[in-house]
Amino acid sequence: MKGIILAAGNGTRLHPASHPISKILLPVYDKPMIYYPLSTLMLAGIKDIMIITNKKDQENFIRTLGDGSGFGIKISYAVQSIQRGIADAFIIAEDFIAGDNVVLILGDNIFHGKGMKELMEEAAKIKSGAKVFVHKVHDPERFGVAELDKNGNVISLEEKPKKPRSNYAVTGLYFYGGDVCGLVKGLKLSERGELEITDLNRMYLAQGSLKACVMKNGYRWMDAGTFDSLHDAQTAIRDIQKKEGKKVACLEEIAIEQGFVTTSEMRETIKNESSEYYEYVRKRIDELSQ
Repeated sequence: MKGIILAAGNGTRLHPASHPISKILLPVYDKPMIYYPLSTLMLAGIKDIMIITNKKDQENFIRTLGDGSGFGIKISYAVQSIQRGIADAFIIAEDFIAGDNVVLILGDNIFHGKGMKELMEEAAKIKSGAKVFVHKVHDPERFGVAELDKNGNVISLEEKPKKPRSNYAVTGLYFYGGDVCGLVKGLKLSERGELEITDLNRMYLAQGSLKACVMKNGYRWMDAGTFDSLHDAQTAIRDIQKKEGKKVACLEEIAIEQGFVTTSEMRETIKNESSEYYEYVRKRIDELSQ
């Protein structure tokens, strides 16, 4: 399975803070925002990942993550020159996907919870069709909303409905079979000139092949795309880490635990780094070496 992180937006909702740098590289407590969606893909066991950026910010992403070899993965990059919506990612990445199954995650979406690794690994077993991650919210009218039957099948999708049929919001995490690029090519641009992810998901719904993964109590979903939600995410990550004594989205730690790199390889990778974050990584290297 291939992985895509869509991080191409201009971040206008976070201007002026995101004028000098992509919002996806702004810090969420002690690490760049991009670490969080990348960690989610790594927990699914995905090692071949494309990050889609805008042109002006791409060098900053490369400077931050490189080719991924330090984490035992392969990262490639592509540019979305024109803002044509989320589903446009599959047009841009068609050669990269090459008919494989694929997962797309939005760069400003943060997921956390005990069992997240197992949840992602199970979703990554998808052979065909589509699976969306949904989370209960108290204000579903602000989101795309999925109505589910008792078996977890999606029976309706609504975009920011005034009278939602459920309180399950569709998050920015989507799994698709290898036919997704062909289906996207059949989409028409919406009134706002975009290839809408909801329209793509409705294609799978019409086929009867759209399922939902329900993130139950204990899982956190944070969309850090506004000043308030970014602040809330920063506070939540700080509180979780202090309570659990374990960092969220520590790519180095995940890479070792997933078997992508050895402890000695990681020790060499971070040998010149010095900060509280890397002291934590060194401590975990020592613990995982035992």
